Amino acid sequence: MPASTTGTVSPCPLSTDERGTPPPSPGTLAYSLTLPGSPASAGIARAATRVVLQAHGLADMTDAAVQVVAELVACACRLTPDSEVYMSLRYRDGGLRVILYDGHPCHTHPRLAAACDTRRRAALRVLGCVVRACEGEWGFGEAREPGGGTRMWAVVPWPGARGYAGVG
Repeated sequence: MPASTTGTVSPCPLSTDERGTPPPSPGTLAYSLTLPGSPASAGIARAATRVVLQAHGLADMTDAAVQVVAELVACACRLTPDSEVYMSLRYRDGGLRVILYDGHPCHTHPRLAAACDTRRRAALRVLGCVVRACEGEWGFGEAREPGGGTRMWAVVPWPGARGYAGVG
């Protein structure tokens, strides 16, 4: 880019002015994390979730949210131990949305697909109990991402998570 007569022009200016950055709040909670498909990843995801919820004023959701995250990450890592998993945390419409992508492809043969879905559903039994107790939703299916695999998700409403923790 050519220099102007009053100084150089940068296509990507750096700013040290933090006044334009909103403070953490529930509405600004939006984080993504790529984790290795190893058993240690569930602990890392739990710790990150605790910190994120605390920073965004949602500490009273921690018990339910950490359990949901741990169950989803553990399941993904069990089914794709030699791969990475992608976790997304977002707060929208009064609830925490947790999405996990793993590299386990959906099977084309109907019996294999049914057996795999049964295995995944069994691995997520505790998750189902927590989400139901919070009056949320959960599920899994084929990932629509370019790499394929499986997408698992859970929505934990804030009031339900507070009730799960025995708060108010």
